[in-house]
Amino acid sequence: MPTYTIVKRFPWQGPLGERAVRVCRMFGLTVDRFTSRTPVHKCRVEIDPGDIVCITGPSGSGKSVLLREIERCVPASEAVNLARIDLPADRTVIDCFDGDLICSLQTLSTVGLSDVFALLNRPCHLSDGQKYRFRLGQALAAGKPFVFADEFGSELDAITAATVAFNVHKFAKRTQTTLVLASSREDFLMDLAPDVLVVKDFTGPAQVIYKNRR
Repeated sequence: MPTYTIVKRFPWQGPLGERAVRVCRMFGLTVDRFTSRTPVHKCRVEIDPGDIVCITGPSGSGKSVLLREIERCVPASEAVNLARIDLPADRTVIDCFDGDLICSLQTLSTVGLSDVFALLNRPCHLSDGQKYRFRLGQALAAGKPFVFADEFGSELDAITAATVAFNVHKFAKRTQTTLVLASSREDFLMDLAPDVLVVKDFTGPAQVIYKNRR
């Protein structure tokens, strides 16, 4: 069972300008005390093949940091990140998927992108929510052991987010694809049913909760 240990520190880059120094004084902070309190993100998580890992917490708490650091532990050839998937302007959505047509349509249906007008549109012209689902479909179709998706569901309405979460859960279990997702939303967690829930707040190490005791 692979264990990923993350310790990421962001040293203060400075310098502090005159106005920043005045703000420190207003809050009773010395410059030395402020610059010594650099953010540290810590997490130790066990991930099995086919696990769904959901990193959750408020905006700015460091969810994206943990996701990126876990990705750094995985060979690049084994992972795909939604953020690095292009939106072609010279092909329709369905023409961006190789292989059997029925399998491509099934993948697009999994991510909630089965409307014929979306399928025949160009990815760059889709709505923000559709663009995210296109990238998710491309990631699932890539056949990589790991899929990393930041801001999962952030562009989707509640019903669509729940449906997509439910579908990607089934996909991950059927194909043994490991999904590492980050989101500040919690309304689709019941449908996503993650194997590992990483709860990140602004202070201290992340809390890791396993669906089944490891």
